[in-house]
Amino acid sequence: MSHPATPTPSSSASGRRGSINRRTSETDITVNLDLDSVSYPPPATGHGFFDHMLDALARHSRIGLTVQATGDLHIEPHHLIEDTGITLGQALAQALGDRKGIERYGSAFVPMDETLAHVVLDLSGRAHLAFEPETLDVWGTAGGMSHYHLREFLRGFCNHAGANLHVRVLAGREAHHVIEAIMKAFARALRDAVQVTSDGVASTKGSL
Repeated sequence: MSHPATPTPSSSASGRRGSINRRTSETDITVNLDLDSVSYPPPATGHGFFDHMLDALARHSRIGLTVQATGDLHIEPHHLIEDTGITLGQALAQALGDRKGIERYGSAFVPMDETLAHVVLDLSGRAHLAFEPETLDVWGTAGGMSHYHLREFLRGFCNHAGANLHVRVLAGREAHHVIEAIMKAFARALRDAVQVTSDGVASTKGSL
């Protein structure tokens, strides 16, 4: 299995952009993002519901995001979804560079009919995922994607973006609504956390 290159900080000349290709024996994924652009080209992963979620991520985070991916969907979507989270995390780390000036924290509640999701994000440089929906009795899947697949997407993102992410579902049991509400809440928390709001670093340590 091949390994992707380690992301490097972006320069001021190139703006806050990240571009990563991750290729393994299971998946081939390219993620391009621009934190200061608003563009939503359709994601293309070969998995319809996951594409729908990535489109929601781009639109609700208001981040320019392009995802092109292939994977071993004949087995199941786990590898594709997890590896896309890894690649997205690497691209975000590259785009953030030294993280100077970013708001760092973001939080969002998102309702979807009977479902209410809450996501809190800290772009601290340290990886942690608290995913409370795994303790719930969530019904079914959405296009073959379950909340457990979403957990692995977010875990891959956290590990490679250096992010601390807490996910709670306060109400809801149907997989489609649970997954979609979480993804939209994650997107809106991310939108706030990446905003440049100062000239300094949001840490008493002086660095993130």
